[in-house]
Amino acid sequence: MSALGVVASGPAADAIASAVPALVEARFASKLFAQDATLWGEEAESESAIRLSWVNLARTSRPLLGEIAALRDQLRGEGVDRVVLCGMGGSSLAPEVICATAGVDLVVLDSSQPDMVRSAIVDLERTVVVVSSKSGSTVETDSQRRAFRAAFEDKGIDPTTRIVVVTDPGSPLDEESRAGGYRVINADPNVGGRYSALTAFGLVPSGLAGADIEALLDDAEAVADVLSADDDGNPGLRLGAAMAGTSPLRDKLVLVDDGSGIVGFPDWAEQLIAESTGKQGTGILPVVVGSTSDPEAASPDADVSVVRLTGDDDDTESSDEVVHADRSEVAVSGPLGAQLLLWEVATAAAGRLLGINPFDQPDVESAKKAARTLLDQGMGSSDAPAATDGAVEIRALGGNWLGGATTVPQALEALFGQLDTDRGYVAVMAYLDRLADADLASVRSGLARRTHRPVTFGWGPRFLHSTGQFHKGGPATGVYLQVTTAPHEDLAVPGREFSFGDFVAAQAAGDAQVLAEHHRPVLQLHLTDHDAGLAQVREALAAPAAEGTDAKGSA
Repeated sequence: MSALGVVASGPAADAIASAVPALVEARFASKLFAQDATLWGEEAESESAIRLSWVNLARTSRPLLGEIAALRDQLRGEGVDRVVLCGMGGSSLAPEVICATAGVDLVVLDSSQPDMVRSAIVDLERTVVVVSSKSGSTVETDSQRRAFRAAFEDKGIDPTTRIVVVTDPGSPLDEESRAGGYRVINADPNVGGRYSALTAFGLVPSGLAGADIEALLDDAEAVADVLSADDDGNPGLRLGAAMAGTSPLRDKLVLVDDGSGIVGFPDWAEQLIAESTGKQGTGILPVVVGSTSDPEAASPDADVSVVRLTGDDDDTESSDEVVHADRSEVAVSGPLGAQLLLWEVATAAAGRLLGINPFDQPDVESAKKAARTLLDQGMGSSDAPAATDGAVEIRALGGNWLGGATTVPQALEALFGQLDTDRGYVAVMAYLDRLADADLASVRSGLARRTHRPVTFGWGPRFLHSTGQFHKGGPATGVYLQVTTAPHEDLAVPGREFSFGDFVAAQAAGDAQVLAEHHRPVLQLHLTDHDAGLAQVREALAAPAAEGTDAKGSA
């Protein structure tokens, strides 16, 4: 019996019954593991042809184990036991889950917010930095690398002994780093970032931090045969069908941990699913919730399916005990390594069912381009606020919907008044220090109760490599709340004309601009004073809906 369990009920079970036989008949699973690039249609073929090596990583990544272990022993022998990972999207989310589940420390720097960057550049005497980027062109990661290199040099530490680069072979970062004397570990170039958990991108930082990465590969390899089988019981096909085969499509997928023992897994799955499927006006929006009592999980709407991540000891043979029979629900169980491969297979299958290419991310690129343009123009040219309420500047994009709102509570009511009460969702996008300001995320469940719709919460710029693709490429059913701040203190990017503060401001403005171009309503709340403004915003978000209004703001 497989180490994986996928048990479904309601419309999710109906989707499995209707969609899986066609996937089996098409030999989708065996062709996927044979790296058949034709599975997603002619338009996707060129991209798919260079993105499918992830199916064999449980075996092909084995040679990395010895190199990583030797490097870890060397560093520990030199008193270097603090690992910082500079990376975005798939380069950071998988190691974060792997290390948190293993109970080992890893500092993940996936931000350009200057206060957060500064807080990571400490304890340099005992720090090794892993710089992860497929091409090296990711501006966040390049800026972080420059900041750490300068900090090491200021401390009299040779940065070539403390910075480890993970990148594709032959990339500009690969060539520059080798020429500069840095240690470089190459990743498989035929794997996209969000499918890279079992490549060097996932294994190097996790192994250096002390996670058992060999066990991770063992767990993935143990389920490879069942996931590649053209069989109705294939858990990858079952999960993919439950995700994308409901009719009508339930395009919100609530992800909630329910005793899996895997720490933070929904955040990794969120990026995989949203960035892979949210395009061409369709897709699956993952909604990460903190508890089974959160409204989206406890009382799901008609456009929602719920995935509960359960423990291995749950009785997956008795579906009535695992899932609620009257809901569109899926219970998924299995060890981390196995689930990484399971969800990748399921997402690839979901892409086929949706008729999209699960390996590109066109709208992520559009936001990056807008940010670069704004950086080149200079950030002093931003539009004047529509109103200022205390320590918060209010701006509205994507239509003339703000009305006469002049306060933060009024602006929120105006934004929520644009919400489709049947299919809509609210996205909170906070360009703040996700560690120091972590408690802001607690407003998510209250907003879901207030609006009676699913609510996502993303830290910027981290979410740009995740739900950011869905926001712009998926269905036009969202309303978007963006929170930005003046940093406590800005931080220069060595060798660049812009600072980290300039860059994160450009990222936020660029994303809002592209959303507006896609006719999405965006409310920007900029904190001119971080502490005072954040208190204002938190209070307004925690408040109930204005008396006498529904989610659309009408009496």
